[in-house]
Amino acid sequence: MTDSQNRKAPNPSLDAHIRALKARGVNPNPDATATHLHNGIDTPLPPADLHGTYVNHRPLPTEGIEDRRAYIIGSGIAGMAAAFFLIRDGHMPAENIVFLEEGPIEGGSLDGAGNAEEGYIVRGGREMEMTYQNFWDVFSEIPALEMPEPFTVLDEYRLINDPDKNWSKARLLEKQGQIGDFSTMGLSRKQQLEVIRLLLARKEDLDDVTVEHWFSEGFLETNFWTFWRTMFAFQNWHSVLEMKLYMHRFLHLMDGLNDMTSLVFPRYNQYDSFVRPLMNWLKEQGVKIQYDTIVSNLKLSTRGGHRTVTGIECETGQGEKTIRVRKRDLVFVTTGSMTEDTAYGDDDTAPVLKDKKEPGEASGWQLWKNLASQSEVFGRPEKFCGNVPQSTWESVTLTCKPSPLMDKLKELSVNDPYSGFTATGGIITFTDSSWLMSFTCNRQPHFPDQPDDVIVLWVYALLMDKPGDYVKKPMPECTGREVLTEFCYHLGLIDQVDDVIAATKTRIALMPYITSQFMPRAQGDRPEIVPEGCTNLALMGQFVETPNDVVFTLESSVRTARVGVYSLLEIPKQVPDIYPGQYDIRRLLRATRTLNNDEPFLGEGLLRRVLGGTYFRHILPLGQDEDSGDVEKHGLFEQQLNSVRDLLGESQTLNEARDRIQSVIENIRGRF
Repeated sequence: MTDSQNRKAPNPSLDAHIRALKARGVNPNPDATATHLHNGIDTPLPPADLHGTYVNHRPLPTEGIEDRRAYIIGSGIAGMAAAFFLIRDGHMPAENIVFLEEGPIEGGSLDGAGNAEEGYIVRGGREMEMTYQNFWDVFSEIPALEMPEPFTVLDEYRLINDPDKNWSKARLLEKQGQIGDFSTMGLSRKQQLEVIRLLLARKEDLDDVTVEHWFSEGFLETNFWTFWRTMFAFQNWHSVLEMKLYMHRFLHLMDGLNDMTSLVFPRYNQYDSFVRPLMNWLKEQGVKIQYDTIVSNLKLSTRGGHRTVTGIECETGQGEKTIRVRKRDLVFVTTGSMTEDTAYGDDDTAPVLKDKKEPGEASGWQLWKNLASQSEVFGRPEKFCGNVPQSTWESVTLTCKPSPLMDKLKELSVNDPYSGFTATGGIITFTDSSWLMSFTCNRQPHFPDQPDDVIVLWVYALLMDKPGDYVKKPMPECTGREVLTEFCYHLGLIDQVDDVIAATKTRIALMPYITSQFMPRAQGDRPEIVPEGCTNLALMGQFVETPNDVVFTLESSVRTARVGVYSLLEIPKQVPDIYPGQYDIRRLLRATRTLNNDEPFLGEGLLRRVLGGTYFRHILPLGQDEDSGDVEKHGLFEQQLNSVRDLLGESQTLNEARDRIQSVIENIRGRF
């Protein structure tokens, strides 16, 4: 044993506790919904959804870790996070970790490229929030991009966001550039009941159920659904189970859904903000990365119910080869890809998708398909990549010099876009756009090398099969200039469109699988992070099962990687379940009032009568024009009490009243 290993060894006096910890076992992927919260001798571990410093402890090394290797297929955020946790919590020597990356650059879907002359391009952006426990854990240790040591990416992120609150003053536009009413969710009583039913529904009862099947037609015309579908990229035909998971995961942000006050944003694009600093750190530690390497399949040895990867079949610039994988080596795979097979266009060219014999032929999907052909434990990839028309949308990056478009942008932004502070505060949606087009201007510059007189906008639309309102073609058939013309029409700039076109470069990305992770699914369609029987293989990304987390977030990618590392190395440490905002009575009351169009909900009067003037008065939600003292005013309780009397009827007996109330409860829960 070397001196460095001796220094890392814990004091022998701890041996008994170390043995006891190994003997009891720890589930690295706990489910907070599977237990009833309590304190007792049967709860030695913290609650599954406890967040904070106490759950950020560093575990002991796995025995023999210095002799093991890890192969990470794909260098997106999940792959990079896996490498981080292997090094920090798994104590694996960094030089034992090898990335096998299909492209010429790392980052996967977290891209950002181009220049001011030819135009910048990002295929997407990241709406983020503060409770990404696993993501912020990583970036609390990665050196900052533009601050000196010892500052981290998280330190830099807080420096940008704390003095610059995000919000939107023009979330919805209509009638060629006029700001619409986005003050409330616009839900009727019946539609609020549909939302409550979804929150109460069991996950296992929602297999293959779509949004449009669950909700009434009127719901899909509300402000709530417009906010939701354009912010998260949901379609009417997507999984209502995933919508439910989103509602639970982000319930604490419900009252910031309409004006974007729930969000925080990085200073730059997703590649420069996160990929560059994290990959720089990994390379400095000694991690190796092999670019232009397409992995097509994994060789598996199946014995006694165990599945062990023995080889990685891949194609490189030197031809096809198989990388030998030893029994105790580890393999991490990002299954599927939301941005695979992206078709590009520009000012003069419309994007053209590849002419494929069948969907999902690209390497990210083909690897998953090849795994799935070996065993059902690897899921059903065709459920996600098998319907391109329903998983496609298009984004366009605009590189803009001063023009009438920039003048209009200033009207719609909370700060001057050239100031470096929050501009639009998130996406702005044209509610009367047949493409359902949205756009955003994040803090500028969006790229570190961006000239002072250049602004980068990002535009996207959800509906790909309808002709535009001015340009009478579906969006995918349009060149960049035609998309820009339609954009200007909805901003009321059609008379000045030539001046805008002359000052703007367009770069198009048409992505056939960008919402594939939302496609309706059932149990078994997505594999477990460590599929049943696998001894040295973990799957990561947006197409694997987690107890309660959602997809399409940086947090979910990092979470799946962390669970994979802890599981394969048998690290006795839990990955915290999602932030428990859904159980916070303050958040529940606030969300209830928000869904009720910021009006008092039934029973709020009674709560104010009971809690007003007490220590717990602060848990009560306030209306838009109320202050803390208003919760003690009388009137609301009497008003709501009279409403209940009218509902029950004065002549009803106790049994009749009980039956009436029970009927209401059963109606809410959807049991007829």
